Amino acid sequence: MFRGDEDYAFYLDTLRMAAREHDFAIHGFSLMPNHVHLVGTPKVADSLSRTLQAVGRRYTRYFNAAANRSGTLWEGRFRSTVLDPAEWVMPVLLYVESNAVRGGLVSTPEEDRWSTYRHHTGIQSIPWVSDHYCYWRLGNTPFERQSRYRALWHEGLGSDQLAQIREHVHSGWPLGSEAFLTTLARAGGRRVAPLPKGRPPRAQAEAGAEDGAIAE
Repeated sequence: MFRGDEDYAFYLDTLRMAAREHDFAIHGFSLMPNHVHLVGTPKVADSLSRTLQAVGRRYTRYFNAAANRSGTLWEGRFRSTVLDPAEWVMPVLLYVESNAVRGGLVSTPEEDRWSTYRHHTGIQSIPWVSDHYCYWRLGNTPFERQSRYRALWHEGLGSDQLAQIREHVHSGWPLGSEAFLTTLARAGGRRVAPLPKGRPPRAQAEAGAEDGAIAE
C-alpha cells in the first residue's frame, strides 16, 4: 500500500483534505506499510465513513496510476470502535503511536515520521491535527504536555490494556466503563456489548427485547 516516503506524504495530504471537508477531527494516526490507524472525532454521524471513502478514492487513483495497475487497495470495510474518552483516548493514542516500534520498523518513536508521536512530543508540529482535550489535560504548557506524553509512552501499556484495545478494534464493540456504555446504549437505542456466551436462543431473544426497551 505504501512503497516509500512519497506515498506516505501523499496519503497524509489526502487525509488532511478529506478530514477538513467532512468534519472529522484527527487526534492521532500511524501509517504502516500495509495499514493505517486513526484516532479521531466525527463531528457529524457520517464524518468517518465519508472521510475514509474520499481518502480511499483519491489514494487508489494515485497509487494505481503510479504503479500502472488497476483495482482496489483495501479488502473489505474499515474497522472502527467508539471510545470512552475519559478512560481510553490516551491509551489508544499511545497504542497507535507505538505501532512502528512494535512492528520493528524503527528503534525509537522519535524515528517514526509517519505517526503523531513526534507531534505530541514537540519534535514536529502537524497543524491539522486536533489535539484531544485529554492531551491538553497533561499539563498547563506545551512543554509540560509534551514531557508528560513522552513519559507515558515510555511507561507503556499493560497487557490487559493491549488485549482490550485489540479485541474492541477487531470486534467493533465500544470500549469504555459501564457508565459510559449505559449512556451510549440509551442515546443510540442499540446494543453496545455482546450477549454472554452459552445462553439459550430464547433467553438471548428475550434479553435483546428488554435491552431495546431500556435503551428507548
